[in-house]
Amino acid sequence: MATIEEPSIDAPIPGMGMTHELGARPWQNAYQFTTIEEALDFYIPRLSSEEVRRKLFDVLEMGIPVTSVANSMQLSAVMEGKHSVDVGMLIIPILMEFIMLMADEVGIEYDDGMKKDKGLRESSIDLAMSRLEQAGIKGLDPDKKDTVETKEEEDTKGLMARRKA
Repeated sequence: MATIEEPSIDAPIPGMGMTHELGARPWQNAYQFTTIEEALDFYIPRLSSEEVRRKLFDVLEMGIPVTSVANSMQLSAVMEGKHSVDVGMLIIPILMEFIMLMADEVGIEYDDGMKKDKGLRESSIDLAMSRLEQAGIKGLDPDKKDTVETKEEEDTKGLMARRKA
């Protein structure tokens, strides 16, 4: 006969190895910089250093938008416990302006990330229009939202069909 083993109550809970104690992560402790001014005193000297400027200009020349660069910088600082998310969101426009000012100073072309991609929107509208035409909806004018004519059913046979008057 097989012996039945009793379950071990002292075994670790599944996923226990993936957790840490409260306060073990940098963002769970007190922030190093609590005001916008303190956070900018952290960022501006770093951005002004020659090594960071070269790397930053390389990233901008690759076509990465300034909004993405500034957001990545503040997000990594939040994860390191440098400042709160609130301070990070408030300094993004300032970081963007500073980065764009440095790029303008050396004549680097950059994408500020603030313009909507009109080409993408137009291609989405074209795709939607072609699908509507395939479904039998005609006369759709994107400028006039009220003028939608549907393809009339020529065949009115069936259990729920209504007779034309």
